[in-house]
Amino acid sequence: MNHTNQPKGRMDRFRQSALDSFKTHRLFWMFTILLWTKSLIAYQFFFNMPAENAVQAFILIINPLSFTLFLFAFSFFFGGNKRKWALYSLYLVSSLILFADTTYYREFTDFLTVPVLFQSSNMETLSSSFLSLLEWKDLLLLGDLVVLPFLLWKMKETSQASQRRVLITFTAAAAMFGFNLVLAETERPELLTRSFDRELLVKNLGTFNFHVYDAMLQTKTSAQKALADGSELDEVENFTRQNYAAPDPEMFGKYKGKNVVVVSFESAQNFTHNMKASNGEYITPNLNKLIEESHYWPNYYHTTGQGKTSDAEFALDNSLYGLSRGGVYFTNADNEYNALPEVIKDDNYYSAVFHANNKSFWNRDQMYQNIGVDKFFDEASYDLGNPEDMTEWGLLDDEFFRQSVPMLEELPEPFYAKFITLTNHFPYTMPSEKHELVPKFETNSTTLNNFPQALAYQDYALGLFIDELKANGMWDDTIFVVYGDHYGISTNHNAAMADLLGKDELTPYDVAKLQAVPFAIHLPGQDKGEVHETIGSHVDMNPTIQHLLGIDTSEQVGFGNDLFSKEHYDRAIFRDGTVVTQDHLFTQSMCYDAKTGEVAEDGEACAPLESEANKILEMNDQLIYSDLLRFKQAQ
Repeated sequence: MNHTNQPKGRMDRFRQSALDSFKTHRLFWMFTILLWTKSLIAYQFFFNMPAENAVQAFILIINPLSFTLFLFAFSFFFGGNKRKWALYSLYLVSSLILFADTTYYREFTDFLTVPVLFQSSNMETLSSSFLSLLEWKDLLLLGDLVVLPFLLWKMKETSQASQRRVLITFTAAAAMFGFNLVLAETERPELLTRSFDRELLVKNLGTFNFHVYDAMLQTKTSAQKALADGSELDEVENFTRQNYAAPDPEMFGKYKGKNVVVVSFESAQNFTHNMKASNGEYITPNLNKLIEESHYWPNYYHTTGQGKTSDAEFALDNSLYGLSRGGVYFTNADNEYNALPEVIKDDNYYSAVFHANNKSFWNRDQMYQNIGVDKFFDEASYDLGNPEDMTEWGLLDDEFFRQSVPMLEELPEPFYAKFITLTNHFPYTMPSEKHELVPKFETNSTTLNNFPQALAYQDYALGLFIDELKANGMWDDTIFVVYGDHYGISTNHNAAMADLLGKDELTPYDVAKLQAVPFAIHLPGQDKGEVHETIGSHVDMNPTIQHLLGIDTSEQVGFGNDLFSKEHYDRAIFRDGTVVTQDHLFTQSMCYDAKTGEVAEDGEACAPLESEANKILEMNDQLIYSDLLRFKQAQ
């Protein structure tokens, strides 16, 4: 017997079997290759996910394949011509999911999750913005969906798949996924525990496998509340007590009984502070002036996730982070919270929110009712009859503030009033030339070019609002807070942003630093500003305001610190796990020197920062998903 011919014989049989499979099940392989290719096109031309080494590049190439094989294996349960239409239907749905992912990513640099899909009540307001996101390259994902039915109509599918073929295909898909997962875990250990870093998950598992994993997470988190018994709350309370920052004795209660007005400054980022447009005019002269006369934190960062503006509100009222997936305003609006509007009722404060938009947008009407907001002035409270005063998102900010002031004057005092602006919102287009107060930027990004005009108009409205408060005598009796709610320019415009800032390219360090947003507090009687170089974030607003009003927060559950406290923990944690401190910045698995922006010489310097950030975010999510504060209320 010639044993040397045995391997060759097995190889020949395998090769012949593969050829027979391609011939017999040509449509199965055609759709498999098409969807695999389409996924790789999305990685290359739609998502910003560069491979840092050869292993990552290989993972990006193979990760769509396991799901693709698994998905189209279901077509084998159909016979004859039914199979080709089953294949097309599966391909159609997959292509539309991929298109939805790329469109969402184009604006938010993020991936769709199940909770986001539940936010359907936001869609009517987003329709025109969606149209502005469409690009010709989208035909790479959608164009063949129109052509394929005509080709399939002329083709006949007569082959039948044996049980052995079905079993082999599903087994191959599982083996491919297992191989993919082992490689991914080798490249990034504990990958599946980092559900808040969606880009990392998609990069290693693939778009479709990520959605399967996300659906599993949704099932798990839905069960958490029912299974929680309150014991988990002890760990969270112990941690927040240990991280409590005692207030500055000189500031604590100094403004007890004063009104509080908070303005959510839509999509503002710190890179425009003191920036001039091409005509020599400041883009935000009124915000600049307010900062000069207020307490100002230039190293203050937003903490928002997919909940965007509502996440910032949630942090303000609760000193908690939004969720890793979706918006907590939607997913957990009926939880028990210890929110600012409820807490200050003990000091006879009346709370109100002003927002000239649909009351159900971000599910605000339900959330506000749950956390004790006394009055919500939504779009029904405003005159929206003049088209010149409207943008696609709602009332222009100057008219919004003009109509709001009389309503504010009627509130019982003392009050806590929150104003949510609208004008500076993607795609940042203004209704007419008369609303364009400064020239556009000149880059290769239309979105970035429009940004200063919308921001300048928002700033103009802020100046009018402050003037109104001074004219009616409220200014000197009010703690006035302005904060940027989230970024305005996503990382999809990094090349244009680098050009604007005079850089060759933006590093992950630069991108993290660009998440700094305006934050200023003007106190009654203050006429001289003070700059605080300490690092803060959205979760710090709540204890800062409460301490100014003389409210003890030592027993409250929250992850922020009083920004005036000498014990303030100097750090900002982003929802994706990025951490900024005075010495280091950790982002995208890289550790940077916070002052130079260079990769840190000691690569392990950020390990404690990453570990603590993960712990805090995990405790935060458990607190919300399990509704743990209901047990605190019961104590």
